[in-house]
Amino acid sequence: MVLERVKQLAQQVSNAVSPAHPFDPLTSLEIETATSLLRKEHGKLYYNAVTLLEPPKAQMLKWLADPKSTSKPLRIADIVVITPDGKVYDGHVDLDNQKVLKWEHTPNVQPLITTEDLNAVEEVMRKDPGVIEQCGILGIPPEDMHKVYCDPWTIGYDERFGNGVRLQQALMYYRPHIDDSQYTYPLDFCPIYDSNKEQIIHIDVPKIRRPVSKAPPNNYHVKSIEEMGGYRTDLKPINITQPEGVSFTINGRIIEWQNWSVHVGFNYREGIVLNNITYFDKVEGKARPIFYRLSLAEMVVPYGNPEHPHQRKHAFDLGEYGGGYMTNPLSLGCDCKGSIHYMDAEFVNRAGAAMTIKNAICIHEEDAGILFKHSDFRDGFQSTIVTRARKLIISHIFTAANYEYCVYWIFHQDGTVQLEIKLTGILNTYAMLPGEDTKGWGTEVYPGVNAHNHQHLFCLRIDPNIDGSSNTVFQVDAARGPGEVGSEENFYGNAFYAKKTKYTNPVEAMSDYEGSTSRTWEMCNENKLNPYSHKPVSYKLVSREVPTLLPKAGGLVWKRAGFARHAVHVTKYADDQIHPAGRHVPQTSGEPSMGLPQWIDANPSEKIDNEDVVLWHTFGITHFPSPEDYPVMPAEPMTLLLRPRNFFVRNPALDVPPSYARTTSQVMAGKTGCGCSDKASVAV
Repeated sequence: MVLERVKQLAQQVSNAVSPAHPFDPLTSLEIETATSLLRKEHGKLYYNAVTLLEPPKAQMLKWLADPKSTSKPLRIADIVVITPDGKVYDGHVDLDNQKVLKWEHTPNVQPLITTEDLNAVEEVMRKDPGVIEQCGILGIPPEDMHKVYCDPWTIGYDERFGNGVRLQQALMYYRPHIDDSQYTYPLDFCPIYDSNKEQIIHIDVPKIRRPVSKAPPNNYHVKSIEEMGGYRTDLKPINITQPEGVSFTINGRIIEWQNWSVHVGFNYREGIVLNNITYFDKVEGKARPIFYRLSLAEMVVPYGNPEHPHQRKHAFDLGEYGGGYMTNPLSLGCDCKGSIHYMDAEFVNRAGAAMTIKNAICIHEEDAGILFKHSDFRDGFQSTIVTRARKLIISHIFTAANYEYCVYWIFHQDGTVQLEIKLTGILNTYAMLPGEDTKGWGTEVYPGVNAHNHQHLFCLRIDPNIDGSSNTVFQVDAARGPGEVGSEENFYGNAFYAKKTKYTNPVEAMSDYEGSTSRTWEMCNENKLNPYSHKPVSYKLVSREVPTLLPKAGGLVWKRAGFARHAVHVTKYADDQIHPAGRHVPQTSGEPSMGLPQWIDANPSEKIDNEDVVLWHTFGITHFPSPEDYPVMPAEPMTLLLRPRNFFVRNPALDVPPSYARTTSQVMAGKTGCGCSDKASVAV
């Protein structure tokens, strides 16, 4: 039966139209073809991930340059599976030729925790005698166990258990009513769940017990707000309409908008992946490459309470759970507003069947305020031009237990790419006694609710392709000019300039943000100079929300999250270097530190100037919770920009029709200007 099914799927694949682009994510059919081939060769398996193995970059660049006469790269599935006895295997499946290319046992690792893994814990937890006993100690009778909930997290790393057993820690909560927020009633003990045995194997119990809070529920659902006085009644509608449709076109997964072209990919771990990003330069008369690949590659959320077992709370939400797997199906009019184009996402489930998240990606336009404006004071500001901007947004939202992360990739008409992330959802909470000293590690945000200090640190992977793949990264600092006040070279002491430091090897490139010098980083092609400025064409990383990793050097988080030790790392490109904390993150000890530290240590003097390089940027926020963040947190945004510097010879957005324009000669002649907002017109 298995062989027959493989043959049927193979025939379906050969009959079906192959994906239009080698960067397209695997289809449901391709996923099930891969799992059927593996099932045929290796029997029963539990599927952790089946995703596209992106083609080698050198091969892909040749195809992109000449797709008509270059062979299309093979469709290969990258797979992670767990055998019934708990062994982890990594592999590759050639979907075009229907064969397994790689099948390797990977010992002493644990792949990410899927939503199916998470869902399995709660049912087992409620029936466990030890958990029932602990709930009774806190005041919850056995008949109320259906009111007990848990947020399962990977255990992070606990030296008592190591990484040979696949574990989750259950963060415990109580809900008096099914609609109540569980985070108002945190419980003080923490069961440890063995995913292979499907049972609780240990329970961490604190020395000081904290019974269930007696405070009333603190909720945010509709009924609760209505009972507290109701919603605001003074809000008038804001209607967003595009009666003539959108300004972008989509061919498969390639978006064309305002001189931009970008391929939109998606995978189980990074979520949105943007490839082959180009901008059509009208002066040069061609599409110019800017970035080969952009993605949010990893993140870590370290919590600041040193007491056991809170040291285990440092979630790698992408590497341990998968931003794609946790993606929300989006809703028109709520998550996105306007004329929306959606893209679905296909993944594998534990049994090897394909599953679909509908509306995983939202694509739409928004007004972006003023693009540029100037008025002349000489005639009372009557001669003026103002042009309004719009932006294209490619977004998805994923839920990591208590937190929501809203990820927006934003393209602007002037050649800028912006990444904005909004944090919302609910604080992770822990029980506390009345009047208990939080010791500064947290804040009492509601009676009996202790919200611990924490950070959200994201790692952006930038694969620049600035007019070609030979690029160099410079650190740029605003610096005072030499010479003391009164000197010939700087008599008035007002000189300052952009001090540029070239990175020539990965150790040199490990750098931190410096606000006092307005530090930025430029990705340059030194082989091409701007004809006016005579400076290399480049794109500048502008990022100012860059906190220092607060867990101390040598500690558990520092060892496991090596990518977060510095704001910027630069490495020479390698096809297999995608995940800055390593391919398999759960239960790593940090000895050795996986990912970026390992790659850099392997060749610390490797040449990275005028080479194919990757810039890794860690940014985020440090969150000291307050009652205003509870019971649900208002969205807190953070943003960064990738801006053209010496890339164009003039403002590339001059051809965007102005909203209003009137020249000095028109003012003198008593003529009105033009309201050109969407279509240029001639004033009379």
